[in-house]
Amino acid sequence: DYHSQTLWADAQLELSCLLAEELPAEPPRPEKDRVVFFQRLAMLFVRYTQIFRQLEKAYDLVVHPQKRRFIRSVLDSVMGRVLELKNEMVEKEFSEYHYMDDVLHDLKLIPADLEIPIPRYFHSERSKEVQQRKAMLTDILKMVEPVMAKEMSQEEAVKIIQVAERARQGRERAKFNMKNLNMNTVYRIKEPGADSAESAAVCIQKVWKGYVQRKRTKTAREEEMIFLGMTMDPKYEAPRPAEMTAQAIEASTRVKQMEHEEAYQKATVDVMNQLRDVEGDDMSKSMKVQIQQWFTECRNATGTFPDYPDEEDGGSALIFAEKTPQQVDPI
Repeated sequence: DYHSQTLWADAQLELSCLLAEELPAEPPRPEKDRVVFFQRLAMLFVRYTQIFRQLEKAYDLVVHPQKRRFIRSVLDSVMGRVLELKNEMVEKEFSEYHYMDDVLHDLKLIPADLEIPIPRYFHSERSKEVQQRKAMLTDILKMVEPVMAKEMSQEEAVKIIQVAERARQGRERAKFNMKNLNMNTVYRIKEPGADSAESAAVCIQKVWKGYVQRKRTKTAREEEMIFLGMTMDPKYEAPRPAEMTAQAIEASTRVKQMEHEEAYQKATVDVMNQLRDVEGDDMSKSMKVQIQQWFTECRNATGTFPDYPDEEDGGSALIFAEKTPQQVDPI
């Protein structure tokens, strides 16, 4: 994919520039000015964060197994460097919150670019582990004996039900009395007279105008929240064709990544088996010849055959480590 390759190339170029700045040929003098030193840390932190975001996105898009492994190693290293810089900034400022507006202005970035997203592979690559944990918890819960409820006689059950029902009736009666009291206070029944129709009309108008105004206020509040970006416009809540296409492409990429990873693992096992079948005998004979030659050279040098290294000490691996007989058998 061209986009992922571009992200990877840009991240590699920026990372090379940062490494050249952090590891110059001549070590720089220690910075004594605390403000200047913090500005340098903040600049490095922001730039490494941008590299992290690019690599994380490239890793999520690439489907080639070997490329994903290489990007993953670089991505983990960059994440470690970001944590180191954050730790240094906290130690120098004695605070976990930092103001880097000037750095963002110099790099022409926005505050959202400082956010460190959770890598998507944390969720996608740990799905099997999460499922295994859920299955294990389910098995454990099945093994635990259920807590038996306390036995209760019929008379005790009836008493509990009666108490609960009386309490419910009391609450309902209190609500009803309170509602009647409020209604009598707000809408007092006047004596029938000449102005009874006018009073009724005024009362209806008050209720209607209040309802209309509350509705207008609610609409205005929703429009203001949409304008400020605090809520989503209802017409955008439904998934659009572009979003559905992007989700389908993302799901297809996940499937391809899994298929290619399985093919890579299978090919690795096949190549190992093929090497054992084709070159296993030749490698075994070559190792035997080298071991015999080593024993012969040791006898010629010391006059006696050395003891074969124990398995706990490494076995024949010590022989191929280019050590002298005294180093292999110090006794």
